Amino acid sequence: MEIRPIRNDEDHVAALREIERLWGAAPETEDGDKLDILVTLVEKYEDRRWSDADDSDPIDLLHYAIEELGHSQAELAELLGSRSRASELLNRRRPLTVEMIYKISEAWKIPADLLVRPSRVAA
Repeated sequence: MEIRPIRNDEDHVAALREIERLWGAAPETEDGDKLDILVTLVEKYEDRRWSDADDSDPIDLLHYAIEELGHSQAELAELLGSRSRASELLNRRRPLTVEMIYKISEAWKIPADLLVRPSRVAA
């Protein structure tokens, strides 16, 4: 992989794959240096990409991903195993579980630490 700026989600996914391949590379080697650079680029991209999410509630973040990032409630339902579970989650009647957080984070490339936060309860 050629190292270049991460400008979009496709670049982000490619960089994450390369980081996974290089994980454990010895420091101060060509692969170790490449790993350090890629980690720095990914962190910068994620900070910029998710900067508005820092104060967001996880459910608000899911709504943002659906409304602005091209995901859908049907896609969320498929990840979670049922339409009713996705609906309950988005309507704040069901809390996120660790398993849900993992699945959403992996599939939608949302940093898990943004999904682990407490959610507001339904009014």
